[in-house]
Amino acid sequence: MSLCQNDIAYDAPEWLTGEHMTGTTIMAVEFADGVVFGADSRTSTGTYVANRVTDKLTQVSDKIYCCRSGSAADTQAIADYVKLYLDLQENETNEDPTVEVASRVFQMLCYQNRDMLSASIICAGWDKNKGGQVYCLPLGGMCVRMPFAIGGSGSTYIYGHCDNTYKEGMTEEQCLKFVADAVALAMHRDGSSGGMIRLAVLTKDGCKRLNIPGNQLPTFWSK
Repeated sequence: MSLCQNDIAYDAPEWLTGEHMTGTTIMAVEFADGVVFGADSRTSTGTYVANRVTDKLTQVSDKIYCCRSGSAADTQAIADYVKLYLDLQENETNEDPTVEVASRVFQMLCYQNRDMLSASIICAGWDKNKGGQVYCLPLGGMCVRMPFAIGGSGSTYIYGHCDNTYKEGMTEEQCLKFVADAVALAMHRDGSSGGMIRLAVLTKDGCKRLNIPGNQLPTFWSK
């Protein structure tokens, strides 16, 4: 993109013209009583860090959250639409929405607009029908329930670690360590992931939020 000032054309800097991207590391994992979420906090515009403390864990219902990666504007708009739909459904039925319904609304929006959106979502939460659930919605609008899901640019660095470390029947504390370690590993390797780690534990009792500052991230080598 070129701008003209006093009839002299010049190229606008990348931080003015680039799309805000949550090129990112996001993660969610099921455990017996609910789900654990995790994400880094860096938002980039090209190679420029536009925001160091973004919250990529977005509430769409009382006990349903999503993790967002891709275009920040696209994912924020989709989450707002899903929240509106679930609020209307709750008002009409007088019942809490289910995690599966929320994930299918995400899927409908992402799939029908797949040529115009850059959005990868993890939808997870707790409901009385199926307990804790994690649904992965990668680019294009596919929707799959998984025991754990990872996404964003940083996820490419940690597939082997997650496959090797994940165990069925982990406790809440084990899931928190699993998520924190995985996101920290991705942040160390991925230039688009950084900042702090935001964690959330979602159960039938609601949501508990935790933060790990950048200077307290887990490390994996001897000094």
